[in-house]
Amino acid sequence: MAPSAKVTNNISIQVETRFREEDSDPNEPYYLFVYRITIENQGSHPVRLLRRKWEIFDTNNHHRQVEGAGVVGQQPIIPPGEQFSYQSACNLATELGSMKGQYIMENLITRETFSAEIPEFVLVTPARLN
Repeated sequence: MAPSAKVTNNISIQVETRFREEDSDPNEPYYLFVYRITIENQGSHPVRLLRRKWEIFDTNNHHRQVEGAGVVGQQPIIPPGEQFSYQSACNLATELGSMKGQYIMENLITRETFSAEIPEFVLVTPARLN
């Protein structure tokens, strides 16, 4: 699928997704998707990613929220003009769903916190694309 991207408060977030057929089992039903996120600081001050908040939806009308400190066990500092990338995964009970969310960031110069929106992106198995 084509990457999703969004810029808010000088933070660019790009998301790429991939279905992991080898780790999925339609009989359960259990569908695993991997996503790679690249966060770019387009501002003039260093920032730290403090928290994340996800909203996850599937076609069974299930909605869940996930919140926590940092991402993949880190609260990365991103200098101006630099990027931070990480990979994570999400499981669904259906072949189609979506995720969106936000990161709570801190400007390390002013100590102000602000949010950076994570664009909504689709999680879909290749079979559903046909």
